[in-house]
Amino acid sequence: MSAHVIGDTAVLTGRSLRHILRSPDTIITTAVTPIALMLLFVYVFGGAIDLGAGQGAYIDYMLPGILLITIASGIAYTAYRLFLDLQGGIFERFQSLPISRSSVLWAHVLTSVVSIMVSLAIVVGVALLMGFRTGASFGAWLGVIGMLLLFTLALTWLAIIPGLTAKTVDGASAFSYPLIFLPFISSAFVPTETMPGPVQWFAENQPVTSIVDTMRALFAGEPVGSDIWVAMAWLVGILVVAYVASMAIYRKKIS
Repeated sequence: MSAHVIGDTAVLTGRSLRHILRSPDTIITTAVTPIALMLLFVYVFGGAIDLGAGQGAYIDYMLPGILLITIASGIAYTAYRLFLDLQGGIFERFQSLPISRSSVLWAHVLTSVVSIMVSLAIVVGVALLMGFRTGASFGAWLGVIGMLLLFTLALTWLAIIPGLTAKTVDGASAFSYPLIFLPFISSAFVPTETMPGPVQWFAENQPVTSIVDTMRALFAGEPVGSDIWVAMAWLVGILVVAYVASMAIYRKKIS
């Protein structure tokens, strides 16, 4: 990015963040659903789930999946805020100003990243109160944070697409529902070996499983094996495709 783009992005990001600070219910709402699921699975279903020998506490096993659900919940607000800006005519006003066109989208993306990171911190804090413990080193924690950031960026750019193309507010945010439920058909909450054949095949070959397994290994201080490369391939692939598609749709819309 040039200095001009960075400066414009910083100003517009500050504008979006001020809106969130004046209405922090976005962050709270994003964190509430994952926390409720965490309480439900640990205290209601956790005792009935057999993880096998050596897996430790259930909260340690399922936290990576909960963190991904937190991100998937948060990106719905990205599409929602972008849709409202489009409908409110603010994009047309920005076009009359000497600012970088791409900075408008980057501001929404960076606002999403900041708000979701705060929600993730809240969820991790609650998990610690519920008994989550980790043997992760400082480097492993950096690896987990890096994967969460990359996952957030990938899904946020994905959220830009319905934000730009949806016809209604509900349509802008509804796309996130399948993403929220995707961790349930993965290794996030139960081992994939317990699933019937076709479901097991899907669970083992969709992106969430490799991401969750990598984060779980990092939290446990264990070798991550080949899962990390599969996870990175999925994350980078989704990010590149979503970014290119979003920018193409945006250029067409403002042309």
